[in-house]
Amino acid sequence: MRWKGRRGSDNVEDRRSARGPAVAGGGIIGIVIVIIVIVMGGDPAPLLQQMQQNQPAQQGAPARIDPAQDELAQMVSVVLADTEEVWDELLREDGKQYRDPKLILFRDSVQSACGFQNAATGPFYCPLDEQVYIDLSFFDDMKSQLGAPGDFAQAYVVAHEVGHHVQKILGTNERVHNRQRQVSKEEANQLSVRLELQADFYAGVWAHHAQQNWRILEEGDVEEALRAATAIGDDRLQKQSRGYVVPESFTHGTSEQRARWFMRGLKGGNVNDGDTFSIPYSQL
Repeated sequence: MRWKGRRGSDNVEDRRSARGPAVAGGGIIGIVIVIIVIVMGGDPAPLLQQMQQNQPAQQGAPARIDPAQDELAQMVSVVLADTEEVWDELLREDGKQYRDPKLILFRDSVQSACGFQNAATGPFYCPLDEQVYIDLSFFDDMKSQLGAPGDFAQAYVVAHEVGHHVQKILGTNERVHNRQRQVSKEEANQLSVRLELQADFYAGVWAHHAQQNWRILEEGDVEEALRAATAIGDDRLQKQSRGYVVPESFTHGTSEQRARWFMRGLKGGNVNDGDTFSIPYSQL
């Protein structure tokens, strides 16, 4: 993928050198202790002062950032900048205003408005703070464990999470989550699949317009993205982990569906062609 020499985004926050939250002197346990002291009628001031004094020692020195990830972080920043320009233009054409999300680079674990997450969660978007979270080591896992290497495969992941941000702006995210609270578990899972496939479609829409604007694609790039989409299909992941597949528990879609909806966005580039909610579930 051609990305070098173009601007990166100003909306990247690098937390990779930050330590995780302290537990003994602060964090959730410390907060619980303070609440208990207050409920019991005690004065929490001495405890709060002690927690504050202990915090620096427990935090320790900043974690070391792997210099091998520097170029990867730059690439992610450029991809984010591309999504900002593409979605700002597309939504403006539709009479809507795009809000740039912030992308948080973290290592091992991170605190978001959607709760505390570790790297095993994988990249995710939190609609409560409108931020994308990525531990760059996930891209190593894509190569070594999922068989999906390549910078355009990595760009697809970023664009997919930004697709969830587009859904937040358009109100899709809120409508789906409200509906999920009113239906059965199986129906809620189907709604989640529709949401994820639409984010795959939006990733394809981004790629379509990025190619038009900057000629980003090189030979083999599309295949990289399709391998990534295929690798993270529910059916493939369940087959690898369980040895069998439970379609009723799918939350992201099959490998075939994810690759197909990405390609639909890539080929057409029309946002309005990605309504995954008006199609019968069996035909997605």
